[in-house]
Amino acid sequence: MNIYIVIPAHNEEAYIDRMLQSIVKQTVLPKKVVVVDDASTDGTSKIIKQFSEKYAFIEGVFFNSEKLHEPGSKVINAFYNGFEKLDNNFDIICKFDADLIFPKNYLEKIAGIFQNDPSVGMTGGFCYIEKNGDWVLESLTNEDHIRGALKAYRKECFKQINGLKSTIGWDTVDELLAQYHGWKVKTDTSLHVKHLKPTGKVYSKTSKYKQGEAFYKMRYGFWLTLIASAKLASKKNNFQFFIDCIQGYKKAKSQQLDFIVSENEGVFIRKLRWKNIFKKLGL
Repeated sequence: MNIYIVIPAHNEEAYIDRMLQSIVKQTVLPKKVVVVDDASTDGTSKIIKQFSEKYAFIEGVFFNSEKLHEPGSKVINAFYNGFEKLDNNFDIICKFDADLIFPKNYLEKIAGIFQNDPSVGMTGGFCYIEKNGDWVLESLTNEDHIRGALKAYRKECFKQINGLKSTIGWDTVDELLAQYHGWKVKTDTSLHVKHLKPTGKVYSKTSKYKQGEAFYKMRYGFWLTLIASAKLASKKNNFQFFIDCIQGYKKAKSQQLDFIVSENEGVFIRKLRWKNIFKKLGL
């Protein structure tokens, strides 16, 4: 299967060398890799150039997005700047972060998942972070969710969900829309990916209401937003995050922001979410 990878990168000098080393050492190599230097001010561009000169399947491009770090929109805008440089001859398209180290068999394993089950539309492994010298699961989400840092899509699924949304919540709504179109979302717990930079460290204070806004845009409704916000706040051990989520949802509703899913997709999403909640409660 032809695997294409797009890697958005902004000031990743400390990590991107190890990330790209883990890509070029894969047991199954990607056909094309585009690394998008999003206006980095450190040595990121130099490292990208070194790899692109050495490996024909790696290409570096420069992109200047907005300076303010907005969760979701900044990284997806950079992703699409790289995606536009690719042709259409891929079977799998991956969006990877620049601060990861992949096990050598990562691409081989995800290609195998797609090949063995034609109904799988998305797949990925799990992020592990270093704590006191050990690599432990970065348990911000459930085991049935693929982290935004390491998404892999079958081409047909990627097209049916109309790609990635340029907003926070893109890495949740993509899975919901994939299921809406009948695709399976499959994770592989054996694939341990080292995440070198903890999630959320670079988010600005101005983005604190964005998660609640995302729940509104996905048509969750108030009660699902309440439950999802409480769950996330518990995982982060941050009660203020819960308050910010609810305030963000209410602000988005009062401003009547545009939804990112259709009314029918919203109905499906709410039913799916409630079904999963009742299932976990044993009801």
